[in-house]
Amino acid sequence: MAVPPATGAAEISPDLYPSEDDLPYEEEILRNPFSLKLWWRYLIARSSAPFRRRAVIYERALKALPGSYKLWHAYLRERLDAVRGRPVSDPAFDSLNNTFERALVTMHKMPRIWLMYLATLSEQRLLTRGRRTFDRALRALPVTQHDRIWEPYLALVSLPGVPVETSLRVFRRYLLFDPSHIENFINFLIASRRWQEAAERLAGVLNDDNFHSIKGKTRHQLWLELCDILTRHATEVLGLKVDAIIRGGIRRYTDEVGRLWTSLADYYVRRGLYEKARDIFEEGIQTVTTVRDFSVIFESYAQFEQSALAAKIETAEEEQEEDGEGEEDGRRDGLSKLTKKFLDGFWLNDDDDTDLRMARFENLLSRRPELLNSVLLRQNPHNVEQWHRRVKIFENDPAKQVFTYIEAVRTVDPMKAVGKPHTLWIAFARLYESHKDLKNARDIFEKAVNVNYKTVDHLATVWCEYAEMELRHKNFGRALELMRKATAEPSVEVKRRVAADGNEPVQMKLHKSLRLWSFYVDLEESLGSLESTRAVYEKILDLRIATPQIILNYAFLLEENKYFEDAFKVYERGVKIFKYPHVKDIWVTYLSKFVKRYGKTKLERARELFEHAVEQAPANEVKPIYLQYAKLEEEYGLAKRAMKVYDQAVKAVPDSEKLSMYEIYIARAAAIFGVPKTREIYEQAIESGLPDNDAKKMCLKYAELERNLGEIDRARAIYVFASQFADPRSDPDFWKVWKDFEIQHGNEDTFREMLRISRSVSASYSQTHFILPEYLMQKDQKLNLEEAVDTLKRAGVPEDEMATLERQLAPAAANSPVKNGGRMLNFVSAGSESQSDGGIRLTANNEDIELPEESDSEDDKIEIAQKNVPASVFGDLAEKVTKDEDKGADAADNGGSSLLGALERIKRQRRQ
Repeated sequence: MAVPPATGAAEISPDLYPSEDDLPYEEEILRNPFSLKLWWRYLIARSSAPFRRRAVIYERALKALPGSYKLWHAYLRERLDAVRGRPVSDPAFDSLNNTFERALVTMHKMPRIWLMYLATLSEQRLLTRGRRTFDRALRALPVTQHDRIWEPYLALVSLPGVPVETSLRVFRRYLLFDPSHIENFINFLIASRRWQEAAERLAGVLNDDNFHSIKGKTRHQLWLELCDILTRHATEVLGLKVDAIIRGGIRRYTDEVGRLWTSLADYYVRRGLYEKARDIFEEGIQTVTTVRDFSVIFESYAQFEQSALAAKIETAEEEQEEDGEGEEDGRRDGLSKLTKKFLDGFWLNDDDDTDLRMARFENLLSRRPELLNSVLLRQNPHNVEQWHRRVKIFENDPAKQVFTYIEAVRTVDPMKAVGKPHTLWIAFARLYESHKDLKNARDIFEKAVNVNYKTVDHLATVWCEYAEMELRHKNFGRALELMRKATAEPSVEVKRRVAADGNEPVQMKLHKSLRLWSFYVDLEESLGSLESTRAVYEKILDLRIATPQIILNYAFLLEENKYFEDAFKVYERGVKIFKYPHVKDIWVTYLSKFVKRYGKTKLERARELFEHAVEQAPANEVKPIYLQYAKLEEEYGLAKRAMKVYDQAVKAVPDSEKLSMYEIYIARAAAIFGVPKTREIYEQAIESGLPDNDAKKMCLKYAELERNLGEIDRARAIYVFASQFADPRSDPDFWKVWKDFEIQHGNEDTFREMLRISRSVSASYSQTHFILPEYLMQKDQKLNLEEAVDTLKRAGVPEDEMATLERQLAPAAANSPVKNGGRMLNFVSAGSESQSDGGIRLTANNEDIELPEESDSEDDKIEIAQKNVPASVFGDLAEKVTKDEDKGADAADNGGSSLLGALERIKRQRRQ
């Protein structure tokens, strides 16, 4: 039950009084008004009540518990929600701000309360009150909480309409707290067009080695920003040493040196100091180390000179127009008259320096190759190729070439050189030689041979070039003396001294240089005696630096001077020193020379050499030696031994060369012993395990041999054996050869056998057995027999004789109609043919062959039981068949012509 207000008290809305539902909470609070738990439970119970009623409860609770953060935070959140969406001029905001002020009396150490208050002040755009409140918050909170305050503070002073000076003061204060955010301040300064302070702050950042950008910018980017400010606002930024700042950036950051140099020159150009800008360009070109930076500076430099020239030409034209007008007016002041009188014609008084500027521009363009080469040499001063290019640039100025060579040989370190440093010394000496100054050329070479090169070959090349220079000028004795000096072995004392130093120069290894010795021995052969040349060769062999070519050259030298045995001793030393494949040329030359020299006089010794050679040779290198060995036996030895050598060769060579070796073996055997002797070799080749393709080729050649010898059955057996290596689908050539063979030498049985084998082989390759229908077999036989007739025509048998023979063999077949209007040439009927009218016509066949019953199936082992048909079934037909069989038997008795080929049978019948 609500309690009425007292008389004279302020009028309060009845809704704000506690109701009967609130009595339990009110009684508990009366008993313990300082319990946060009771007040909080009261507020939760009235969570659905209007805000004004809950505000009364909050105010009563906060009066009893003014230090409760939980109550203040919940109260302020609800007051913020109550004013959300209202205009900032609403009186509710004043009440909200007063509530925040009352809360901060006890909650001034709570940063969340401050942030809520500051956020609502920023939304209300109360700049002055907000700034002062931010300052109060910073003073009230500990410094560890300041970072939470500064972020909204900076956002407030960065709003539009805030005075720049106010913002600058706030930013400066913030930098005292956190200097790492100076980039934000610099960006604000640039946006506010405060170039002086922005440049100073940027310079300070770049001078701080411990600075790290929070925005991820590199120092190089910051330097470029500073350079842009200094150069674009050169007249607005004062008090900074721009030259020192940019040079500091050039020293520290080398990835954009060209742009920094260009910026520095641009600074002086904007200040009107053109000569200083030109000096900066020259200095930049002379110091950069990359082509990219050089290109940037050179392009800017050329543009600057071109602009200066164009400006001068334009100014001169304007002055000429003004002078013309002045002369027409005739007005001159006294100073101008005195100047013209006393300084007329004096070069210092000449303002027209157009020619000078033009010469500067042309000189700059002409110097570009030299300047670019200097950049590349600064990148790597030990690049030999760039030094050669630099010399070529001054090809019209020998003095500069000499200075360049001197600088090059002083600069290039042979151990670090890129390229061949000895070529610099050689080219330097050739320069003096080309100008007929041999004394200086020799001095250069004398210095060059004392340089410690990286490899012995470089030093050997210098010695060889030195000697070649002497040869070009006919100083042969001096050239030989130089080679003797170069190939001399260092003394023991020198070796001991070098070993003590621990750094062995290449001069200590020069006496083992093959290049040097090869050049030396060539000189001795051309200029020296035989004894001196032999001494040089022997020294090469003693040093164990000889090559197979050295061995061959030494042996040729001895042979030319008739020292054959000594030459053979050199060959012997060569084959002992080297192994395959290097010794191959030595063996071939040695064996050919020995055979040519002695022939059959020292046959046993030659055989020993060949045996030794084939023992050492690997399988892929032994074939030429065996052929040479066999040739020796054929010419000077025994044919039987030659065949033995061929037999050894075919077993020793690799499988890829067996076929060619067998062909040579067979050809030589046929030439020496006759064709029948080759049968054994053919059989050996076929059984030796040749690859399938090679075995098939060997079988074809073997079969051809047997056919030429008249051994038809042997040839056919070879074809049957070779058929296992030839798939009819992928190798039709083999089957065509066999088919031609059967057409010429076979009969119907052998032809059918060939077809059966073909099908069998095809099935074995495909792993699938195909059984052809009977009518397809007959069709194939018909086509093959027609091809046989064509073969007889090509063999030279006239067509009229062939027709006569056909009529004799099959008189009735010629006049009988055949199915499809054709006739089957040379096909021997079995005794009857079917007629188109359904009847049966008997034919008399003089060459009737009794063929066994065969199945088209490939399984020959299947036996089918047959029963004879009674003769009464056939009637008159049986008697005619019996007569045909008797005639066939008579034909068989007359020489067995059915076993011969078709062509042979026809020829025999013609003779009868």
